[in-house]
Amino acid sequence: MTETTPLSDPPPPTGPRHLGGRFWTVWTSSGLSNLADGVLKVALPLVALRFTDSPLLIAGVAFALTIPWLLLSLPAGALADRYDRRRLMVGANLARGLLLAGLAAALALDLGSVWLLYAVALGVGTAETVHDTSAQSILPQVVGRDRLSRANGRLHAVELTAHQFAGPPLGGILVALGLAAAFTAPAALWLVAAGTLVLVRGSFRTERAAPATMRTDIAEGLRFLWRHRTLRTLAAMVGLSNFSTNAAFTVMVLFAVGPASPMGLSEPAYGLLLTATAAGSVLGALTAEHVERLLGRAWSLRVSALAFAVLVGVPALTADPLVIGAGFFVGGVGLSVWNVVTVSLRQRITPDHLLGRLNSAYRLLAWGTLPLGAAAGGLIAQFFGLTAVFAGMGALALVTFLWQFTLSEADLGGAGRATAGA
Repeated sequence: MTETTPLSDPPPPTGPRHLGGRFWTVWTSSGLSNLADGVLKVALPLVALRFTDSPLLIAGVAFALTIPWLLLSLPAGALADRYDRRRLMVGANLARGLLLAGLAAALALDLGSVWLLYAVALGVGTAETVHDTSAQSILPQVVGRDRLSRANGRLHAVELTAHQFAGPPLGGILVALGLAAAFTAPAALWLVAAGTLVLVRGSFRTERAAPATMRTDIAEGLRFLWRHRTLRTLAAMVGLSNFSTNAAFTVMVLFAVGPASPMGLSEPAYGLLLTATAAGSVLGALTAEHVERLLGRAWSLRVSALAFAVLVGVPALTADPLVIGAGFFVGGVGLSVWNVVTVSLRQRITPDHLLGRLNSAYRLLAWGTLPLGAAAGGLIAQFFGLTAVFAGMGALALVTFLWQFTLSEADLGGAGRATAGA
């Protein structure tokens, strides 16, 4: 049964501008968790450079980290609709913290290798699918559907500040200090994030009409997505965008770091460069609600899609850190506006008992392309060079921009909404 407000607690504030104490506790935990993510995002490829300089092997780290989205997103969604979503998030954070603590110990004992990085990345990625699917599904239970745009904007802002603004430079500094330190810090952050979530009171299970098998549950979520044209189209667009973005950023470390690279940056400077995306993302997250109101959903998403092409394509034109940083900033704004608008739309029009499975089916299309993009980026860089990766992915990102014109404002306003179980 779903109990969004335990009887022993006072009711949360009811206006669309009030988010309540439970939201801010979830917000705090999400910030800590995403700070750990941000450190790991930079630390893994930088540490992999200590063991290999092969583009394919470097790309393998990103592949291992993201392949669970392709293989396990559907079961993760079924779990989010069967069990308490908060407890799933706590367990996932504990698992990630313990995995990185073990990796830090292995590196301190000089037992590290690129293969160990792959194994840990696979485990962390698996836990991430459970955590993130549950986290997106729990929000309507925490704040109510009338406050989703504001809540998603605030949540996205702290996630991006931690994941892309604070995490990357901190990751670069920690790698420079020592390999073990680079993983001890995110391990501790995930453990604290798990402890913070324990403070959120209430049960976050959804009401189920009758018991069903995992296969039946998964099939119901897939049917809901397939029969909802707008959600299905948006998921495919995000999949194409994520393919191009991950292909580009998988090999970005080779383009940016080291005296022999085109950009010639140090490890801490590389982390600092990535904060340009974060700065744009935070601005986009905080203003997305206003952009949506000003431009409407359709044009907000079209402009955002154009920014994706700038994000991944600018390194094909120049190695100037200032120009690339400006492109990353523009892309970051677009990414946040897109995410806030589409996530809020998805949460509004999906019945709560289906939201976990819908999110997982959506992310199978949207995020399942991440490992494919990582593999493509490594292969293209290996045989055609780094510039070919950025040029090709920038052109591919433009397809998303053009594709966005197939969705009207009416399509994005909830018209054509599917019915539960359809």
